[in-house]
Amino acid sequence: MIRQLDYQARVLDTLDAYLETLRAEKTRADEIARLAAEKPDLGIPVPDFTLDAWEKMRKDGHLPPSRADVPFSKRRDGTGSPAPNVVMKVPTGGGKTFLAVNAVSRVMGRYVNSNKGFVLWIVPNEAIYAQTLKRFRERRHPYRQMLDMAGAGRVRVMEKNDRLRAQDVETSLCVMLLMLQSANRETRDSLRMFRDRGDVHGFTPGPGEQGRHGEMLEKTPNLDIYDLADGAAAWPMVKDSLGNALRLINPVVVLDEGHKATSELALETLYGFNPRFVLELTATPKDLAPRGGANPRPARYANVLVDVAGRELDREGMIKMPIRLDARRDADWKNTLNAALDALDDLKRRAEKFRADASRYIRPILLVQVERTGRDQREAGLIHAEDAREWLLTAGFDEAEIAVKTAEKNDLSQPENQELLSPVNRVRVIITRQALQEGWDCPFAYVLCALAANTNQSAMTQLVGRILRQPGAAKTGVAALDECRVITHRASTADAVSAIKRGLERDGLGDLPLELVAGADDSPGRVSRRIERRDRFRQTDVHLPRVLLADGDEARDLDYETDVVSAIDWGDFDPSPIARGIPKNARAERGQLTTIRLEREAEGGIADKHVASIDGATAFDPVHATRMISDLSPNPFVGRKIVGKFLTTLRRRGFTAERLGELSAFLIEELRKGLTKERGERAEAIFRRKVEAGEIQFRLRADGRNWRMPFAIDTTEPDRAPQLIRWDGKGLERSLFSPIYSSELNGDEQAVAVYLDGEETLIWWHRNAARSHYGIQGWRRHKIYPDFIFAGKAPGDKSRLIVLETKGDQLDNRDAKYKRQALDFLSENFSWDKTIRAGELALVQENGETVKCALILMSEWKTKLPELLAPAF
Repeated sequence: MIRQLDYQARVLDTLDAYLETLRAEKTRADEIARLAAEKPDLGIPVPDFTLDAWEKMRKDGHLPPSRADVPFSKRRDGTGSPAPNVVMKVPTGGGKTFLAVNAVSRVMGRYVNSNKGFVLWIVPNEAIYAQTLKRFRERRHPYRQMLDMAGAGRVRVMEKNDRLRAQDVETSLCVMLLMLQSANRETRDSLRMFRDRGDVHGFTPGPGEQGRHGEMLEKTPNLDIYDLADGAAAWPMVKDSLGNALRLINPVVVLDEGHKATSELALETLYGFNPRFVLELTATPKDLAPRGGANPRPARYANVLVDVAGRELDREGMIKMPIRLDARRDADWKNTLNAALDALDDLKRRAEKFRADASRYIRPILLVQVERTGRDQREAGLIHAEDAREWLLTAGFDEAEIAVKTAEKNDLSQPENQELLSPVNRVRVIITRQALQEGWDCPFAYVLCALAANTNQSAMTQLVGRILRQPGAAKTGVAALDECRVITHRASTADAVSAIKRGLERDGLGDLPLELVAGADDSPGRVSRRIERRDRFRQTDVHLPRVLLADGDEARDLDYETDVVSAIDWGDFDPSPIARGIPKNARAERGQLTTIRLEREAEGGIADKHVASIDGATAFDPVHATRMISDLSPNPFVGRKIVGKFLTTLRRRGFTAERLGELSAFLIEELRKGLTKERGERAEAIFRRKVEAGEIQFRLRADGRNWRMPFAIDTTEPDRAPQLIRWDGKGLERSLFSPIYSSELNGDEQAVAVYLDGEETLIWWHRNAARSHYGIQGWRRHKIYPDFIFAGKAPGDKSRLIVLETKGDQLDNRDAKYKRQALDFLSENFSWDKTIRAGELALVQENGETVKCALILMSEWKTKLPELLAPAF
């Protein structure tokens, strides 16, 4: 069994006190309810036992001091009855699953008063789902042993599609895993769990027992029933569905990463299961302010019962602390990566000595964050995963020691790489952009080399948490093996510190220290220094619009994954056209490794059988295909439906099982291509629709949610480096910053810069060189970073801001077309914020002033750029 730490004991003791209080208050409320039912004329009010229990805990001083003044938020199930809800605030790496399993045992014993029943365990993503399912089904794992204790040895671990009988719930402790997305959909009635199923038995009366159906509906009115043709149910019959079974069972619900389930739809779905108890676990509880307008919402607070601080984890040796930051300014990313390898080699030597002394195995691993990973995204000036991989190979690593984890490639899924903690595993470096999902757990990860620190701080923020877990959850006594390192490339120390702090706060560890070390800034000749604006522009405040998601008067930066991709509903997608495009004479690639996999029957049900065809070729595995498209269609149940339709069309065209097996890799690749194309089209449609509806805004706002031009920039060029000059030999006069070094612009960019500087009607221009500067989010994942920003003057003292993206002729492809369309569309929809609230920033709006975004090819800039400038003057 896993040892119980001091803070974990405190958490569980507090839960025990709450459950005792809750049971007492519920007993009291039930007695009052019975009396009120017997004597309705007295008008006796029935108290909310969840509120009374919470206030008693507050009065007795059991609630966290940080939440002492936060009001209690009532929760109601689908029938309108009070539903107990508590939140455990536990930092990442603090053993949330351990606490949750222990909490289930206590809830069943102290509140439900039974070792039989149903637990609905909801997780946020597939990685955590697979990890949790594996642990719960492994009878030797401590988590499963705790469940066995709670269920007196009769535990059934289930998935959504497993057979469910009322007898199982009456005789066993059933634990069903479910992903939040499985139920959190607008079209929930189309989901299998809400439809009639032939493998859900014993929960509803027989077809002829209409009276009992009516009684069941009267007691539980939110059950789904069958509708007659005219939409009315004259003879109500309750559906035999999993959704109805859950509503009748009144499950105990465990919600992992509870802060991700705060939308109205998520809460309606969750509490629509009529839970008897809801336990949320999160590192960052979310309180929602009240909302007015067309869709009003009262304030809703997280009912935080316990708050575990990062210092408590540190005292127990759970995490690597402190974090040592090495913010390097060297212009060459290879130098930064080399510094990370030095740190890794040092850790390797210390780990080998520690193993010899203490017989404890540690293999330090380096995480490398790059700027690009896509197959077609290897551009000059951007650090690609293959660039880093090739350099590591030349540095002495071999193929087995390097793993690439991206949306397209996942070396960590290879059989030899799945157990990263094994002494026979050889992985020492993992290259990614931001594909390590929550739930990815490798305590051997010690060093984060953020080569994209200045272009993708949000990904760096997420990756910080991946290096914090201490091997074995116990300190080694070796300082270097008890801390972790973050080495950043071309990011200021302040920005790197800010990103790391956000990462710690995101993981509930914001109270922990951060230690700085000397970085590459000390290297002679490459010292980073500040360049100020020209004197006449030092008081000029320049604001540019950002692409924001607006909710009433509130707005935030648009997040492609959350606000665009997650809005795509794949439920109606038909892959038949893709299948019809597969040529019948398609040939499979030769030399592929064939794997034959045998599966045992799933607990309580029959598993899909995936067998080899007669001649030895592997049969097409629809489960594997579903996994291969999960980054495009994240809901595995919808993904499985897409794969099923794809196969059905192929079979109708005459593709045999043997042929499907031969073409497996080719078919999956073609399906992915079709889905990728469809995702792009649907994302564009959603983006355009939301812009036209005002949900996505491209405007200058009075509340300050704009991009503000910096008053100083960094350079690593030495003072005596050659400066850019005009064609007439004069120095630049209209650049916003001075000096501008020739090496910081390529030849084409120098020509454009010199042209702009010679325009008499131009006020100023700026080369938006650093990708941490101004970027525009469109309907694709990556932002558009304009090359130039400039301001022109016109008659009547009017002005115009222009952001310009340039492309080489060889790049006049679909990417250039997309950028041109996105920039034109946003320019057409640019507007000023008409509302200025008291005390907020008031932007000066000149009559007719606009913001124009454009893309031109380098071969045509001499004709297109004057046309672009002309309307402003």
